[in-house]
Amino acid sequence: MELLPEKTVERLSQYRRSLQRVLDEGKTHIYSHEIAKLLHITPVQVRRDIMLIGHSGTLRKGYDIINLINLIGEIIDCSHEQKVAIVGVGKLGQALLNYLTESKTKLKISALFDTNKDKIGKTYSGIVCYSIDRLDEILKREKISIAVLTVPPSEAKEVKEQLMAAGILGIINYTPVSLNVEGAFLEEYDVITSLEKVAYFAKPRHAALL
Repeated sequence: MELLPEKTVERLSQYRRSLQRVLDEGKTHIYSHEIAKLLHITPVQVRRDIMLIGHSGTLRKGYDIINLINLIGEIIDCSHEQKVAIVGVGKLGQALLNYLTESKTKLKISALFDTNKDKIGKTYSGIVCYSIDRLDEILKREKISIAVLTVPPSEAKEVKEQLMAAGILGIINYTPVSLNVEGAFLEEYDVITSLEKVAYFAKPRHAALL
């Protein structure tokens, strides 16, 4: 199968999590309009995505939830375990660590990195925090292919260069600094921009007219 569009992969991941919750509630089949309602998108979009991965439901019952969950896993998951490192063990890094270790995901958090001497050598949620100076060594030793970047903005570009030099294949950037990456997949989340966008649209209408 050819590479799927990024937005399709995002939705498939969201479908799987939503389907798992519905399955846990005892439901065995689901219609496209029910999935669409869970994710606030159109039934047409759901059907297009599911047809794209070669799955179909029935008019009488809809989609078999277990079969669809398994198929999505075959499509978007790697055939072997993929390991992840979090670089920057501040409040955001620790919050992400706690969330990811409690989530039902095929990805494994395998190492943490920081420059703070008080954090180096400590264990967070069962994961050891290493000095950033050992980044190349640990990434290669543990065969880590994905890094989550939650360092201060002033350190983002330098750490990105270290990650690229170590052969990292994917970076999730939670800093407000936009990064240029060649040879790896980059996903950027600017929390401040997202909050300001929400704040703009959440302003009272009368205030927007002043």
